[in-house]
Amino acid sequence: MKTNGMRGAFAKGNRKRQAMYLIPNLCTTGNLFCGVFAVLSVFNGDHLAAAIAILVAMIFDMLDGKLARLTHSTGQFGVEFDSLSDVVSFGVAPGLLIYSFALTEHGMFGVAVMFAYVAMGAVRLARFNATVATADSKYFTGLAIPAAAGVIASLVIFDLHITKMGSEVKPILILIITLSLAFLMVSTLKYRSFKDLKFRRGQHFTYLVWGILALMLIVAWPQVMLFVTFAGYAVSGPLARVVALLTKTAGKRGTRPETPVMEHRE
Repeated sequence: MKTNGMRGAFAKGNRKRQAMYLIPNLCTTGNLFCGVFAVLSVFNGDHLAAAIAILVAMIFDMLDGKLARLTHSTGQFGVEFDSLSDVVSFGVAPGLLIYSFALTEHGMFGVAVMFAYVAMGAVRLARFNATVATADSKYFTGLAIPAAAGVIASLVIFDLHITKMGSEVKPILILIITLSLAFLMVSTLKYRSFKDLKFRRGQHFTYLVWGILALMLIVAWPQVMLFVTFAGYAVSGPLARVVALLTKTAGKRGTRPETPVMEHRE
């Protein structure tokens, strides 16, 4: 009887462990589905649906990592599955979206720019997987590919609802933004990962107020606030590098030894 009880407990524990591994992978599958749906939406000419699907894929991408760490179910399979899904959802889908949305007039040059974005995103993911064991968890090296995809998706929504750029301005501006995102992904610029974000005790009410205000702004003007948020994060890397260089230069100037004054004696 005791043996049967132990076997039953072991079987229940094993099923529970398998469920723990299944939940994060289901979120990754949701990420992949959104990416495929975004690609199909681009083929159907529905740019808004494609952009929204990419943003939803970002939610699934954040959830699978959080759930994997909470359930202690991280593994090599999950890492590889997540990366392959990210290539589709945040590489191929945004690349096709931005090409169909604004780069078709550039012909093969537009295809080359779109491919540069997809290729640099894949390189960014490969570099992250190769250095994740030794990298500083507080910072990302280069702009993360989900953040770059967020800039593209929110830009499409922002233009469709707010700016409605003309055919003369839009291709050139989108071209510059796409190439800039491709460069930022493979750059050595540091971006905050916010994985070490901790809330101080006694200030929960303050954080709650700021969270409610931020949520209100996003709900009230999602077309504007989403683009401002993603674009601001993308620009934060170069700005932080410029500020660091200026601070370093100012520090060197401030520590220069003064030239001794020679006394003149008659």
